[in-house]
Amino acid sequence: MCDDAREALERVRARAPFELVERDITLDDALHAAYLERIPVVCLDGEELFDYHVDEAALEARLGARSL
Repeated sequence: MCDDAREALERVRARAPFELVERDITLDDALHAAYLERIPVVCLDGEELFDYHVDEAALEARLGARSL
C-alpha cells in the first residue's frame, strides 16, 4: 500500500476506529492479476470502495452507516 493511502486510512481510523487488513498481492496470483494495475484498493465488508486514492469523507460516512 502506498504511503498516501496508508496515511489517509490511519487518519480515518483515528476518528472512526476499524480493523485494517493489508493483503500482499504478490503472494496470491489471483489477487495480483485482479489488482496489480489498481492498487491500492480499499474494500469494506467485501465491497470495493476505492482504488488509486482514498476518499476520507466517503469512507467515514460508510463506516458511520455501518454502525447504525
